[in-house]
Amino acid sequence: MEERNAKFYGWSVVFASWLAVFCLFGYRATFAILKGPMAVTLGWTSAEVTLGYSLMMVVYAVAAYFSGMILDKWGTKPVYAVAAVFGALGFVLTARIDSHLAYLFTFGLLGGIATGMLWVTSTVSVRKWYIGKSYATMWGFAFAGGPMAQFVLAQVVKPTLSASQAKLDGAIRPLIEGGAAMAPKQLALAIATKLKDPAVLAMADVKSALQGLEHAWRYQMTILGVIVLIALVVAVLVAKQSPERYGLKPFGAIPAAPGTAAVAEIDWTIGEAFSKYAIWGGILTFLTSMMGEFLIWTQVVSYWTQDVGYNLKKATNIYALIGLVGIFSMPIMGKVADLVVQKVGVEAKGRKIMLLVGPATGVIACLLLLASPSGDIFAYIACVIFAIYWAIVPGGVVGYTGAIYGRKTLGKIWGLATMIVMGIGPFLGSYIGGWLKDFSGKYTYSIWFALCAFGVSILLASTLPLKAEYKKTAASKLPMEPEFNK
Repeated sequence: MEERNAKFYGWSVVFASWLAVFCLFGYRATFAILKGPMAVTLGWTSAEVTLGYSLMMVVYAVAAYFSGMILDKWGTKPVYAVAAVFGALGFVLTARIDSHLAYLFTFGLLGGIATGMLWVTSTVSVRKWYIGKSYATMWGFAFAGGPMAQFVLAQVVKPTLSASQAKLDGAIRPLIEGGAAMAPKQLALAIATKLKDPAVLAMADVKSALQGLEHAWRYQMTILGVIVLIALVVAVLVAKQSPERYGLKPFGAIPAAPGTAAVAEIDWTIGEAFSKYAIWGGILTFLTSMMGEFLIWTQVVSYWTQDVGYNLKKATNIYALIGLVGIFSMPIMGKVADLVVQKVGVEAKGRKIMLLVGPATGVIACLLLLASPSGDIFAYIACVIFAIYWAIVPGGVVGYTGAIYGRKTLGKIWGLATMIVMGIGPFLGSYIGGWLKDFSGKYTYSIWFALCAFGVSILLASTLPLKAEYKKTAASKLPMEPEFNK
């Protein structure tokens, strides 16, 4: 009965984390689809719309730090409850904004608090239940909520938005001289240029189409708010605390090598943990990958529609492929990562190897994106490769950090690390992507920037140490971890 309860509780934690990640990426993934219609109907630049997302990530970073402390002290339920309220309000109130300042408050501040409550809580709660040869596999199942959100929610918002966007394009196309003979890319650029003309915007057909597009994105945001609320209420109900609270032990411990003692859990202080290069190496590796990743999240649909010439429906379908592949790549790559750990026999070393592989797939995906104008196949393959990257790096950094510092104080350690990473990487990545487009007139340079960011991440991952020496007294250590969960 105890073993059955342990497995049930463990899977409950994974399911709650799946729901949390689903909602977290519901914010991230749908933004790339909504930003274009928002910019057109509100008359904002790409940088102005992206600023709300960038601000959300800054607030996310600060909230993540506090969520880690709450998690270590009171468990996951109160964190998910806060996220449910703010997550629903973030979407629903953004659907009603008319000013840029209001947008920064609703999407940036409220959305940031909600998403910041979700990442650290979901990753650390899984790590508290699964370690060693089980962590990446189980986190892969939980993290599959992210691509599921990207795929499913794209299908939710796409039909209405695509139809409204097509109606607007149809109202403007007759105003473009020689538009019937233009290539898709040229036509997309010509339509974007016409939308900057006040006289065109005042025309009855165009004005009606703009109103329809505005109603579409506002309605879809309201629906997203309801989905987030329901999902996170369920997460609150099924979430569990650390296994020790139930007299249980974590799954997946790797037996100590012959002649060596098992690694003891240590009660790290923030000062002691952050005095080691291990955490800073992990932060820098993750930060540079996040710069590239979030630039792609926020700009790739616009890159395809404006630089390559796809219509919004086609670009959204290709973008959704990342989510579709990710549903399967998350648990598969998690299993691969755990097999690497078992093969090398040292968890930190196995996680480091995967952190070298992850950003390398990001580089390959960017090269394929840049080849998209030469053929649609490159865009599709890029999405498949990017889904593999996505399955490796975010969870891999948590696994590496947990392997170095243990589970006892991982919440506050990873919370502070997340605050640093997410306060800098996603903000810079997404904002620089929008700024490069405004400066150059193209999104192509943004993709090149992401490629370079992934390259730097590979170099940083190669410097990660395999252990961090603890200098405090042994009195603060917990009992030894068991080799296996019986």
